Amino acid sequence: MASEFSTLLRRLRHNAEMTQETLAERAGVGVRTIRGLETGERADPRVTTVRLLADALGLKPAEREELLAAAVRRAGPADPPDEPAGLPDEPADRVEPAPGQPPSVWHDALADVAGQLAHAVAARWQREEEQRQVHDPYPLPVRWRPAPEELTDHWANIRRLPAGGTHGPLDLGGRLDEIACVYRRIPSGRLVVLGRPGSGKTILTMRFVLDYLKSRARAEPVPVIFTIGAWDPTALTFRDWLTAQLTRDHPGLAAPGPGGPSLAAALVESGRILPVLDGFDEIAGGLNRPALEALNATTLPLLLTSRPAEYAAAVAETDVLTSAAAVDLSDLTLGDLTDYLPRTTRKARGGDPATTAWDPVLSELGERPHGPGGAHLAAVLTTPLMVTLARAVYSDTPGRDPASLLDSGRFTGPEELEDHLLDNFVAAAYRSRPEPLPAGGSRRDLDPERARYWLGYLAHHLSRLDTPNLEWWRFGSGLRRSTRTLVLAMVICLTIGFVDGLVGTLFDALGFQVADGLVVGLLAGVTLGIAYWFLVAAKDTAVPPSNVGVRVFRRAGAGKIGRGAATRFLFGSLFGLVFGYGYGFIHGVITGFLRGFGLPTALRIALDDGLLFGVVFAVGAGPALALLVLLQTPLDIRSAVNPVSLLRTNRRTSVAQFAVWAVVFGLLVGVGSWLAIRPMSMLVGPFVWNLRSSLKLGVISGLGGALGYVLGLTAWGQWLVFARIWLPLTGRLPWATVAFLEDAYQRGVLRQAGAVYQFRHARLQEHLARTYRAPRAPRAPREPTGPGGAGPAR
Repeated sequence: MASEFSTLLRRLRHNAEMTQETLAERAGVGVRTIRGLETGERADPRVTTVRLLADALGLKPAEREELLAAAVRRAGPADPPDEPAGLPDEPADRVEPAPGQPPSVWHDALADVAGQLAHAVAARWQREEEQRQVHDPYPLPVRWRPAPEELTDHWANIRRLPAGGTHGPLDLGGRLDEIACVYRRIPSGRLVVLGRPGSGKTILTMRFVLDYLKSRARAEPVPVIFTIGAWDPTALTFRDWLTAQLTRDHPGLAAPGPGGPSLAAALVESGRILPVLDGFDEIAGGLNRPALEALNATTLPLLLTSRPAEYAAAVAETDVLTSAAAVDLSDLTLGDLTDYLPRTTRKARGGDPATTAWDPVLSELGERPHGPGGAHLAAVLTTPLMVTLARAVYSDTPGRDPASLLDSGRFTGPEELEDHLLDNFVAAAYRSRPEPLPAGGSRRDLDPERARYWLGYLAHHLSRLDTPNLEWWRFGSGLRRSTRTLVLAMVICLTIGFVDGLVGTLFDALGFQVADGLVVGLLAGVTLGIAYWFLVAAKDTAVPPSNVGVRVFRRAGAGKIGRGAATRFLFGSLFGLVFGYGYGFIHGVITGFLRGFGLPTALRIALDDGLLFGVVFAVGAGPALALLVLLQTPLDIRSAVNPVSLLRTNRRTSVAQFAVWAVVFGLLVGVGSWLAIRPMSMLVGPFVWNLRSSLKLGVISGLGGALGYVLGLTAWGQWLVFARIWLPLTGRLPWATVAFLEDAYQRGVLRQAGAVYQFRHARLQEHLARTYRAPRAPRAPREPTGPGGAGPAR
């Protein structure tokens, strides 16, 4: 049914002598959007969209105000919207289509990409919700009330009213299963959810994403959860950070996109991503204010969660989140506990089957809520987190009596009770369980104390990095920069030295190869360690996981790929020249002394060999590095990433890079050395060289160079050096690190957030880190190699 807005828009278009197609093209929205607005099928246009239409129509000020007023009246509460308010009919923050590409094709392509992303996001969080047993036996009730007015923007701004418009607050009350509907009532599309630790903010974001996606229309943005605690607003703009997070969790979105450097960037810039920002309170100290200012500099719709105190402090320093409504999560009631806890435990054997171990505890809380034991326990069991921990420790663990929680002599306050539940949660999670895993197979038994120590180190590692994200490629970042560099140099030294000595015995005597292996290993360790220091450690960063694969048969693109290949070519040639000259010089000195020459002759041989090897290695390293760039290919956009799959993908990419580097670099060095002997002999004098020497140099250089590249300059190589060698060797992690992390996830101690792990809750992370740092923290136990360990290495 046509509305006042529909009739007015159609009349103004006719006055401007435009077709629907012309107006759509000038305004940058879809033709279907224009058609829907004029027929009344699209009932609730966004104010930004109306302004785009007014600009395209060239309206006078009076006509603009009339059109905006009609749109606002159409979106009023007396006329329920057919589409969600506050969301773009077509993206308002848009980028231009690629040259020569029709706008409709460009928008359809992005809509298809957004649809694939929506499916991946829904599948991911559905699995995560099941893993956390949110629906067993039913979700704990999460309710909210309006937040204090000083934490909420003006309601005229929230309602997107024109100048002079006034209106009262919106009714935003609801329960967990209504969060998507409540959000859709907000014309600005901006909502802040406040709640104290453990109040259910993260579970609410998961439910919001799943419910929103169920009713999402093709033109609407895709809600994606981002852990905002990892964002540094002083280093990255908000949109760039969103793009980086999307690319990390969905590597396929790194593929080139229409009108932008990548599909992820195109989705963000075109307004097809609805950021769900979890954990504003977890942003590093001192960055809450600049983070809030950066969010206010954008007009993107979003949902933000935070603890009240941290958000209020940021608001006091700057301003509220512009155009955002705010709600405050409520505590659980005794009635909620009475309904929930008895249904989480087994029925009593004998006697009344309806009686459970929780009944005496709940009766005490109801009859004597201010008693010495009941008051402390009642204060603790007001958040879903603590109720879930209590369930894990007492309902899911046989032989535990929850009545002990009422012992006021043992627990003198709520803090002691919370520490008790956090402490015992790990023990309960790692108790022996004969039942099979959901995915098949049996659960490996692991000593709770050993698991607590390793988890404590991981929590301490995250505290040092000031992030909630446990990223496998940053396991070495918790170490001092000097330690990281020395460890990497030592591993490279031993690895390349061993390969040189072993393979070289096929060509020369054992004694010579032992000396050559020592020299090559030491030189490789020093040079690659220096390169690692300047490229990675000095910047206090980590090598990020690759978001591309390697395909041998593909056509190299131009532009960015070509520039990247040129940069790698120059860097590789320079590094090859330095390393080659150093290796050649030492090789010449050793050769001279082994053959009985004096020092002057040995030095002359060293200078000549340095020049030869420097040129040959430069000719090999530059093209090899450039070829790796040219052979890169985007990953499958449909792939949903978790930490293990991302690790495996990067392992495959690193193996492919190793193969390409070994073959290309080895061939170029071997053939290049054979071809360079004649002109070099004419330039500096004769060389003792033959085809066997070229073959040996090519084979050893190919293998050693590939190993150095993979270990020093790939994310998987960093994982191998630190998480699979150094940290287990020093007792801080188990040898089977991946198996341990996946097991912790299956037990509910860790959770997955895209391509990273996180602790189940920030409170658990803080508790484990504090326990690890305490003087009474146990020493790292020795890990048995038998069946009782964490399982085979992966």
